Amino acid sequence: MILAVLTAGAKAADATAGSGGAAASLVPYAFSDELGGFSILAISGAGTRDDPVHVAQSFRTASPVTLVVRATRPINPFGPSGDFATGTIHIVLDVTNETGIPWVGLELELQEHIHEPSIYGDGLSFDQRQIERVTATSDAFANAHYDFEPYDRLLFEAGALNPHAHAEFRFVITDITPLPTFYIKLDPRIPAS
Repeated sequence: MILAVLTAGAKAADATAGSGGAAASLVPYAFSDELGGFSILAISGAGTRDDPVHVAQSFRTASPVTLVVRATRPINPFGPSGDFATGTIHIVLDVTNETGIPWVGLELELQEHIHEPSIYGDGLSFDQRQIERVTATSDAFANAHYDFEPYDRLLFEAGALNPHAHAEFRFVITDITPLPTFYIKLDPRIPAS
């Protein structure tokens, strides 16, 4: 599935840039649904504040799933965006709930190593340096709650996402010591029975 994701990202960059070969440099990260439970439907954007990566997803399970993120450009935290994977990614997840169960929240957890929550010393966070201002929002959930230590989690709550409905989740990921691959665990919160 990763090949399809890379192709979708490159086509989206081509459409955004309006040119052929040079546009591929606008996509410094690839996003993959290879671990299952959801499908990536479309990808566009460069990951900058003005042109965030927009990942359209359809969830088939209300269990936690993992989004795989890979650098497709050389890594350089101080390099120009587009030419390098800088470790700063502005993301919009456009999520469709196809689980048949309403959600009362969505928790995201960053992981440098699969199934291991990010820790303070790894440099990966939901824009932890900007803790005094909220950089995460959703059109379906009123609150975004950061939980930075001892892991990096972001919980969207105070709202609902009904079956067959979709919502946007906007956030920023920063990594001061970027690795070629990291993971975002996505955990839909469902009502207690």
